[in-house]
Amino acid sequence: MYLTRFRVHTARPGARRLLSSPQSLHAAVMASFPHLLPTTAAGAGEEPRVLWRLDHNANAEVFLYIVSPDQPDLTHLVEQAGWPAAHNPDTPGWQSRPYTPFLNRLATGDIWQFRLTANPVHQIRRKEGEPTKRTAHLTPVHQQGWLLDPNRQERAGFRVLQKPPEQQLLPDGTTHHNHPHHGDRYELTLRDERALSFAKTRQDTEPAHRVKVVTVTFDGRLEVTDADALRRTLTHGLGKAKAYGCGLMTLAPVPMPSAPGK
Repeated sequence: MYLTRFRVHTARPGARRLLSSPQSLHAAVMASFPHLLPTTAAGAGEEPRVLWRLDHNANAEVFLYIVSPDQPDLTHLVEQAGWPAAHNPDTPGWQSRPYTPFLNRLATGDIWQFRLTANPVHQIRRKEGEPTKRTAHLTPVHQQGWLLDPNRQERAGFRVLQKPPEQQLLPDGTTHHNHPHHGDRYELTLRDERALSFAKTRQDTEPAHRVKVVTVTFDGRLEVTDADALRRTLTHGLGKAKAYGCGLMTLAPVPMPSAPGK
């Protein structure tokens, strides 16, 4: 497994085209693996799949992260959306490193910071007798509830940590209306919600046939509860819409608290 980071040159027309089309970006990511079989690319069965995520840290600071079974060649992305003049074997325009050693070191009880861009959805039935329909969660409370679902966290191998009581702004995690609310209890924030809408193919111009996906980025802290399950989450993704930049969770060390007076 490999973890790769590519910085997008947001001022270039090619970059703007890719950033505006999840399908085009997905195709560009998959083109980085010339020997990848279609079944592997789709994540069939137990095989790890190619996952990707865009991190919009600032208007001019956008990073593409890729987790993949094979090492990618992003030369074509550098030419379309990077800095081709700076491209050479020593600085190819992206950073790629083996991911398996890190995955193998994960252990139950570890504490990590995490980031996840996901497509929080639920199944609803609008009328009695109708089939259920997959529908996006649209409010922060429900989007957080999707990730905080105990069954989802257990299957994924982690639990989101709760804040110490003295750091909670509201007692018992309630809102000012005094309704139960989990948003203040957990080490979890939401940002960068995006409502994507695009045609499945260039030839499909019917509005009813457009793909609509709501994505949101979660930042927080977690504890590993099942290292094997979390390894699977990190290499297979979490939730739906993985072809559109959802499902990739990454971990980072929790910063050490600074000494008093510093």
